[in-house]
Amino acid sequence: MVARLSSTPTDQLVVFGCDGVIIAMLLGKLLVLCILAVCEARMPLGVREALLALKRNPPANNEWWKTATFYQIYPRSFKDSNGDGIGDLRGIIEKLPYLRELGVQGFWMSPIFKSPMADFGYDISDYYDIQPEYGTMADFDALVAEAKQLGLKVILDFVPNHSSDENEWFRKSENREAGFENFYVWHPGKPNPADPSKPLPPNNWVSFFRGSAWQWSDKRKEFYLHQFSVKQPDLNYRNPRVVDQMKDVMRFWLKRGVDGYRIDAVPTLFEIEPDASGNYADEPLSGNTNDPDDPGYTIHIYTQDRNETLDMVYQWRAVLDEFQKDNGGDARVMMTESYSRIDIVMKYYGNGTVLGSHIPFNFRFITDLGKDSSAMDIYNTIKYWMSNMPTGQVANWVVGRSRRSIQD
Repeated sequence: MVARLSSTPTDQLVVFGCDGVIIAMLLGKLLVLCILAVCEARMPLGVREALLALKRNPPANNEWWKTATFYQIYPRSFKDSNGDGIGDLRGIIEKLPYLRELGVQGFWMSPIFKSPMADFGYDISDYYDIQPEYGTMADFDALVAEAKQLGLKVILDFVPNHSSDENEWFRKSENREAGFENFYVWHPGKPNPADPSKPLPPNNWVSFFRGSAWQWSDKRKEFYLHQFSVKQPDLNYRNPRVVDQMKDVMRFWLKRGVDGYRIDAVPTLFEIEPDASGNYADEPLSGNTNDPDDPGYTIHIYTQDRNETLDMVYQWRAVLDEFQKDNGGDARVMMTESYSRIDIVMKYYGNGTVLGSHIPFNFRFITDLGKDSSAMDIYNTIKYWMSNMPTGQVANWVVGRSRRSIQD
């Protein structure tokens, strides 16, 4: 048996030879290409036992995601297993061999949590349960087990910016129950000279779904913030209880075997703090439209891309790394969705001291290219990301998603 061993960097190949059988090992990760019984039989006892131990308990792979291809699944339309016209977890299980045949290393599922489906699952009423139309927790466990059997990583869509207004947290907050009073962003509104009984929204912030980003609650007698649908109240990340609660949600699903998260709508996690009088400043007008209900009416400097959002991403990375440290296994990964300026997206990777998102989504192939793009357009798009990316980080290329793909 011939071996070449050294204190090599992680990307150097170390080759073992045994009667024509080759075992390629990246330092810290064993890739068994072929092991013949006759080869194992001829090995010294200690070497054979060491190889068997590695096969039983392979070392953690912290690099797998760097060369992985991920497939997005929208569960509702992917595969219906019971004939009710709605895709489900059992349907996904049936198609897992297909995913493996495609050559992908993992898949992420659009939200599967319990939801009234006002926004197709992005309005979550229970972060700890499965939408009944999709199946049960037992179905989810079976999906994870089968995926692991096939060597596929399971990524969940995590929606931390907002919940459903049917979530028990919101109902408790609306009722001012102890511990939940400030779980969401509330404001009494501005006085209405025309009708003092009907306060006006606190400011000119506009929802992505058009209209004011503030909705009046008759029960609480205050407005709540919703940067998306009125059915999706924004959680208050300036409340430590909210931060802890969402980290608990992450750990809950990690314990059930998921390999990471794709995190939705990251830029809107934080908004500016209220001033000394408890009021929120108006956002400046963009000048692009005269329609005050249009999301483009204002420049969202107070509701998007706050510095605190980056810190929250770094905290979530710490949750994933700590879980791996405590429980073993391969790296759990984080993918983050943001269409922010390139300099902001690059900060998602980390700040030089702490780590952030493994994969800050790069949508440039979708947003900047189309069917009429030239080879030079593609080159410039690639160069733009690579020239901005911090040293030592890994590029990623999103070529399709639920609403758009590169050929559009």
